[in-house]
Amino acid sequence: MPNKSKDVVGIIVGGGPAPGINGVISSATIEAINEGKRVVGIMGGFKSLFNGDKSSAIPLSIDDVSRIHKQGGSILRTSREYPDRVKERFKVLMSTLKQLRIKHLVTIGGEGTLFMANWIEKEARRSINVVHVPKTIDNDIPLPGGVSTFGYQTARHWGVEIVKNIMEDAKTTGRWYFITTMGRHAGHLALGMGKAAGATITLVSEEFKEKLPLKEVSDILAGAIIKRLSMGRDHGVAVLAEGIAEKFDLEELSRYEQLEKDETGRIRLSEIQLGRVLKHRVKETLDSMDIKVTIVDKNIGYELRAADPIPFDIEYTRNLGYGAVRYLLRGGTGAMITFFDGHLRPIPFVEAINHSTGRVKVRKVNIASETYEVGRKYMIRLEEEDFEGENLKRLSKTANLKPAEFKKRFGYLVV
Repeated sequence: MPNKSKDVVGIIVGGGPAPGINGVISSATIEAINEGKRVVGIMGGFKSLFNGDKSSAIPLSIDDVSRIHKQGGSILRTSREYPDRVKERFKVLMSTLKQLRIKHLVTIGGEGTLFMANWIEKEARRSINVVHVPKTIDNDIPLPGGVSTFGYQTARHWGVEIVKNIMEDAKTTGRWYFITTMGRHAGHLALGMGKAAGATITLVSEEFKEKLPLKEVSDILAGAIIKRLSMGRDHGVAVLAEGIAEKFDLEELSRYEQLEKDETGRIRLSEIQLGRVLKHRVKETLDSMDIKVTIVDKNIGYELRAADPIPFDIEYTRNLGYGAVRYLLRGGTGAMITFFDGHLRPIPFVEAINHSTGRVKVRKVNIASETYEVGRKYMIRLEEEDFEGENLKRLSKTANLKPAEFKKRFGYLVV
C-alpha cells in the first residue's frame, strides 16, 4: 500500500490524441517517483473529474510507464469538455481533486486543456500547483522561437508519407486528389505536409477572409488543374486545411454538407467533406469548359493523432515531462512548460491568454513569413503573369476559352 503521507502528483490528458502523450506521462511519472512522490493518472480526462469519479484515479509506478514512451495514443485515454458547458460542475471537479489529495497537477493537452488548467490553478489558490504541457498536431499554441507543439512533427511525418504515396497514385492513374487534413484554427499541418511532400498546391485558411465564397476556393483549384494541363500534366494533389471550411458562409456550406457539432458545441470540421464539396464545384467548372478530369477526395487526420511518435517527439516529450515535474516540485505553478534553445522554460498562463477574450492565444500561419513564401513559390496556381502574353494564350486554349473570357473568369484571383 503506498504511503499516503507523500504528496500526490496527478496527471490528466485532455483534448484530441497526439503522438507523444505517453512520453510525457512516462517521464513525469518516473521523475516524480524518483523524487519521493506518489503518482496517479486520471483515466478518461476531465469528464471523470466533473463526474466526481474518484475511481478514475489509478496509481502509476515506474514499471507501468518505463516503456510506454514509444507508443502512440494515451494509456490514460482522453476526452473533451467545453468550459462554458461545465461551469456548474466545476466545484465537483475541484472537490474531486482535493479528495484525491492531489497537490501537484500535470495537464497535457491543447488550448482547451490549457484554459482548464488556468481555471483550476486560479481556483486552487496554491492548494494545488498546476503545470501544463502543450500538445496538438495542429501546432497552433504560440511557443517561443516558433517551436512546434509536441505531436506535430510526428503527424506531419506520417502525413507526408501518405501524401507521397497518393502523389504517386495520381501520376500513375492520371487523376487529381483533394486531401483535407486537420487544423481548425491554423494551417500549419497542411502547409508542413504540402511543402515536405511537394504537393501541387496547398491551401490554408489564413489566406482567406471571413465569409469566403465557395467559388473562390474552387476557382483556385480549377485554375491549378488548368495550368497543369497546359504544361502537359494531367495529375496533381491539393492539400487543404480543414479550417478553410470555417471561413465559408455556413448557410452556403449547409446546402452541400450536413453540419454536425462536437461535444463542445463547435462544428465538427473533420466531419465536413471539404474535398468532396470542392470536388463537385471544380468539376462543374471544368465540365462547363469541356475539360474531363477525375478528382478523388480524401481526409487525413485521425490516422495521424495516435501514431507511434517519431524519435523527435519521443525525445521532446521526455524533456517536457521531466521539466513539468521539476517545475512543480520547485514550487512552480500556473505555467506552461516549453523547451527552447536547449533549455526548459515555463511560460506563465497569463502570457498565453488573450486578455480581451479570456481564451488561449492561437498561433496561425503567417502568410507574410518566408516559411509560407517558400511553400507558396513551389505551388502550381494561377499568378499575375498568367493573365498576359503567351501564358494567357496557352491557358485560355486549354480552358477552351478566348483569352479575354479566361481573364474575366479567373483574373479576380490575383487582384
